[in-house]
Amino acid sequence: MDIGLLIGGGSARPEDRETFERNDPVTGDVATRAVAGRKADVDAAVAAAARAFESWSETGPNARRAILNKAADLMEARAEEFIKVAMAETGATAPWIGFNVKLGAGILREAAAMTTQIKGEVIPSDKPGSLAMALRQPVGVIVGMAPWNAPVILGVRAVAMPIAAGNTVVLKASEMCPHTHLMIGEVLREAGVPDGVINVVTHAAKDAPEVVAALVEHPQVKRINFTGSTKVGKIIAKLAAEHLKPVLLELGGKAPLLVLDDADIEAAVNAAAFGAFMNQGQICMSTERIIVDEKVADAFVAAFAAKAKALPHGNPRDHVVLGSVISRSTVDRVNELVEDAVKKGAVVVAGGPAEGTIMPATVVDKVTPEMNLFYDESFGPVVCVVRARDTEHAIALANDTQYGLSSAVFGQDVRRAMAVARRIEAGICHINGPTVGDEAQMPFGGVKASGYGRFGGNAGIAEFTELRWVTIEDPKQHYPF
Repeated sequence: MDIGLLIGGGSARPEDRETFERNDPVTGDVATRAVAGRKADVDAAVAAAARAFESWSETGPNARRAILNKAADLMEARAEEFIKVAMAETGATAPWIGFNVKLGAGILREAAAMTTQIKGEVIPSDKPGSLAMALRQPVGVIVGMAPWNAPVILGVRAVAMPIAAGNTVVLKASEMCPHTHLMIGEVLREAGVPDGVINVVTHAAKDAPEVVAALVEHPQVKRINFTGSTKVGKIIAKLAAEHLKPVLLELGGKAPLLVLDDADIEAAVNAAAFGAFMNQGQICMSTERIIVDEKVADAFVAAFAAKAKALPHGNPRDHVVLGSVISRSTVDRVNELVEDAVKKGAVVVAGGPAEGTIMPATVVDKVTPEMNLFYDESFGPVVCVVRARDTEHAIALANDTQYGLSSAVFGQDVRRAMAVARRIEAGICHINGPTVGDEAQMPFGGVKASGYGRFGGNAGIAEFTELRWVTIEDPKQHYPF
């Protein structure tokens, strides 16, 4: 399908512009033909957002709430369309995209609820006759950059809270799912968001550096939020730092799931399979390292390998658990990591060769820190099992990574599991649950190379508003000179 840009409520059509194509990773057919936006389009989108900010920032919270709730309803009503479009662009399964739509609508409703929760406070002042206040206000034009792997969830997350807080937004669509991200803008426009409040710019892969630089450097852009790889996140953070612009970064991960010696093995297996293989392991929170106490490792590996072998994989349009990965480069990366591990002594206990971009659930046992698979983010349907001598060794292994987004601990002694969770260096930790989990109201984000800042709830309000000190004072107050 041919799509254009969304700028100030209007659209630049493909027939008038240079375009790029996104191909279906399974069939190779053209899924989307989109406008290849450039710096001039960024400038136009930011200008439209800046104009819209003047009135949108003064719009009452309940008016903003009504629009966001309507957008949530419209998104759910268009679920089948989202599934069709995103499946063709990303190769994901229908249940995954359906879940994206459900949570995306939930994020819109949570943002709607927060419009009346943007609060300040009165702070006692030592100055006689002075009323001192801390007020939160919208900041202006915000840039959101979303990836392809959870296209609806992360696309909505990039724009919903900023809009709820009274800001206007330019969404940079991923070149891997431009139509899916454009649909988010269309839903908001249909719900009644005024012209310029939401703008969507699509671009070809070759033009990404130009578009990103134009967005970050534009003087009317006040803040940026980015979800994606640590490599690109560092580039954006460095560029933003040169202009002293705050950035919210949610980046890569190498999530550990710790299985302690008293864990419920069946429960840990189920959680590990879900966390490792949902969306073909292409989630920032995906379980990439299962760190198992050696006393229960053999039993865990036997059960987990059997579970992985039973997971059907194939064309995402069929009844399968694992569909296609995003591109052949993922297959090549995973194969290299597995081959390196096997050469150094690891054992593949489930999985096998890929069929095009469709890969089976792959489990590699006896992985050690000497192997690249222990450290490098695979972002594919492969998980390594690392055997720990004891709980202390398991914690050390879990923290032996540059990343720190999500984690999990399985153990029936909840007090001990909680103590372990406190020592894991990650922004998120689930006790007796999978590493993959998201709720719109939770503070979501990581530490170390997984980024900084938090999406969701009150934490999201803080990211997308400016805290100001305002006083009302006695005009006849005394001065020392």
